[in-house]
Amino acid sequence: MPAPLHVPVLLDRVVALLAPALERDEDGSAGRQRVLVDCTLGLGGHSEAVLVRLPHSRVVGIDRDPQALALAGERLAPFGDRFTGVHAVYDEIPDVLEELGLPEVDAVLFDLGVSSMQLDRRERGFAYAEDAPLDMRMDGSTGPTAADVLNTYSVGELTRVLRDYGEEKFARKIAQAVVRRRESEPFTTSAPLVELLYAEIPAPARRTGGHPAKRTFQALRMEVNDELAVLRRALPAAIDAIGVGGRVVVESYHSLEDRLVKQAFTAATRSEVPPDLPFVPEGSEPALRLVTRGSEQADAAEIAENPRAASVRLRAVERVRPAERPTGRPTSRSTSKAGKPTGTPTSRSTNRGVA
Repeated sequence: MPAPLHVPVLLDRVVALLAPALERDEDGSAGRQRVLVDCTLGLGGHSEAVLVRLPHSRVVGIDRDPQALALAGERLAPFGDRFTGVHAVYDEIPDVLEELGLPEVDAVLFDLGVSSMQLDRRERGFAYAEDAPLDMRMDGSTGPTAADVLNTYSVGELTRVLRDYGEEKFARKIAQAVVRRRESEPFTTSAPLVELLYAEIPAPARRTGGHPAKRTFQALRMEVNDELAVLRRALPAAIDAIGVGGRVVVESYHSLEDRLVKQAFTAATRSEVPPDLPFVPEGSEPALRLVTRGSEQADAAEIAENPRAASVRLRAVERVRPAERPTGRPTSRSTSKAGKPTGTPTSRSTNRGVA
């Protein structure tokens, strides 16, 4: 059965941040559709809210997870051609827009991390609450699994993953135990890993900071899906994609993700004029401006209702000057609004069709 639909974190605030970009009518073209690229479509909660509340909007929804794309497609089917679902990784924004004939868009949204649907489906292996296959791929049709990482990485590589992506204090101790254990029996499901973590993490540390497997499972998921590298490529692509008045809005749940977002937004809004110059010459203003002051967080009421909201950091920027557009390049992906993904594999072996 599909996971019950939930309300996304900071939904009202996200829609409010997107609204000025999607409802503006500065050129007098009444009724003109404004385009949002929802780079992390998931179950379609953000996209549905935008389509309901902002009647002049159109959504291009990107997701690398075919199951999520199919469920969101069913949910958003009543909106007809105002919604287009695309099976892709979100750093492929330029290719997606080129194939849809969109030289620029009005807004781009990222809600990073794992979706509730992925957590709730046992066979996906994202959750540690019950024994399940150690998969963790957001696109289950391609790429190495979490079991592959555990069974093939060296102690040094595992230590890096657990330390950098999970901020795990006992990263090396855990990595050494993983390598010892796999010599007698490879990892295939989550229960032996959780058991190992309970054994290797000292009791005082287990009593704070949530479940002792939380950090390791997060780290494995981020490694399997190459999440930080994808985000590092996607942020400048999103900024380049928006026209004047357009906005990029990002929700992140991990300090490394938020750091990348902050760095990208700071670079895009920084003036190149020397700080000691008494005025900014016309045409030298930054191309974008910060919409949020620092990062916004959920309030206590939302955190009480949805604990996942506790770690959210929300940032947004708006383009105030035109971008220099790079010349497009031909791509091989076909686009379709049919119910099943189509297309050819990319160099990362990701099916990039459209659902």
